[in-house]
Amino acid sequence: MAADWLGSLVSINCGATLGVYQGEVSSVDQTSQTISLRQPFHNGVKCPVPEVTFSAIDIKELKILDIRYGKTQKGCMSASNSAPVPVPKGDKKNVEHGNSPQLCSKSYGERHLDVPGQHKGFRRRHNSWSSSSRGVNQVTPKKNGAKNGVSQMKQRDDECFGDGMDDGLDTDFDFEGNLALFDKAAVFSEIDISERRNGARSVGTPQEQTPSRYRHDENILEAKPVVYRQIAVTQPGAKEYCTDSGLVVPSITYDLRKRLLSAAERHGLSLERRLEMTGVCASQMALTLLGGPNRFTPKNLHQRPTVALLCGPHVQGAQGISCGRHLANHEVEVILFLPNFVKMLDAVTSELTLFNKTGGKQVSNIKDLPGTPVDLIISCLDCHENTFLMDQPWYRAAADWANRNRAPVLSLDPPVSGQGQAIEAKWSLSLCLPLALAEGAGRVYLCDIGVPRHVFQEVGIKYHSPFGCKFVIPLHSA
Repeated sequence: MAADWLGSLVSINCGATLGVYQGEVSSVDQTSQTISLRQPFHNGVKCPVPEVTFSAIDIKELKILDIRYGKTQKGCMSASNSAPVPVPKGDKKNVEHGNSPQLCSKSYGERHLDVPGQHKGFRRRHNSWSSSSRGVNQVTPKKNGAKNGVSQMKQRDDECFGDGMDDGLDTDFDFEGNLALFDKAAVFSEIDISERRNGARSVGTPQEQTPSRYRHDENILEAKPVVYRQIAVTQPGAKEYCTDSGLVVPSITYDLRKRLLSAAERHGLSLERRLEMTGVCASQMALTLLGGPNRFTPKNLHQRPTVALLCGPHVQGAQGISCGRHLANHEVEVILFLPNFVKMLDAVTSELTLFNKTGGKQVSNIKDLPGTPVDLIISCLDCHENTFLMDQPWYRAAADWANRNRAPVLSLDPPVSGQGQAIEAKWSLSLCLPLALAEGAGRVYLCDIGVPRHVFQEVGIKYHSPFGCKFVIPLHSA
């Protein structure tokens, strides 16, 4: 009879689409070929509805987990061996079960705890100290002293929190099985349809990304094609350089540079302004080479860097003295080498007066320079117009000291290639537009001293600033 199966605990496999359901049989209708489960579980998760009804055509396999012949039967009864039982499409009551061991009748909550294959993390909480597990005449024992109270509290904790906890830790959660239940393609398709219906731009699946997508560092606005050759000169030098962004910076001859600086001075960019701007840019580059913010901190004042400044009696020397003044203002120990000359440029004298106000050290003899390596050497010995200085004894002595010292060398405004260079530099800093420097100049940098664009146009140079947001940029050989 169909009523004989009421109250039995069964597992119904409806295939990969609907999944597996477990629960207590609440009704069996032979006419409509349906079966209903009370308090069902779907794939190990309790269903939000109290009852689920299945048709015979949807059932792939039915497994009897616990048999209960009617709701009024009590005591011990036989249970199935939990083997898969094929269910005919026409009649579900023709289910045979073989011999099985005797099991005592349990409540549905207790029987759910014993469901084979059921994840124990989803088990219903069962308290063995509930009123259902006690007899009618059983009373709670009274507290007899502290010892009985402690043992009684421990017993309550074990009964409340210890039921089934150890067994639950033995079974791992089936991540792979639960992930297989998630159809990502269907979810993405549903999101795509919903966003298209609402007028929003669809994200689509990762395999369907359109070329119109942009990275975080790309500009979404259409821009004009970049012109990398934005500077054109009438008298180009022997070399071409380029910036980090690919802009071409041609070198110029020294004669064209002199005409450019003369035109700038006529428009108000005096020598003093150029010296100040060159000193600021050179000192900023030197501070970066010395360590930048990693070294110039209040906690590191006891390790002040030492810079040796080698200068001559010319404009390049005045530029170096201006750089040394700014370095000394930034807590750098500057040692300025400048020989005693009978006559010096007024610009050199003015810069030297300002430098002496900073507390920097000035020496005129090579022997007074440090015998140990310094942090940085800034060379301003060379002159673009007077190449005979290289034959002077003080020049050769200063160059020999710099080559013996193992400190790196920054050459400030070095001359063009072919004039010779006694000190091999690691870095060189050029002004406005670079000259065609020799290989011994090291890596070339360019600084902006503030020459307006109109001045470049006046001497026949088509100019567009390559500096961007900086005043000192590196150059690479094109």
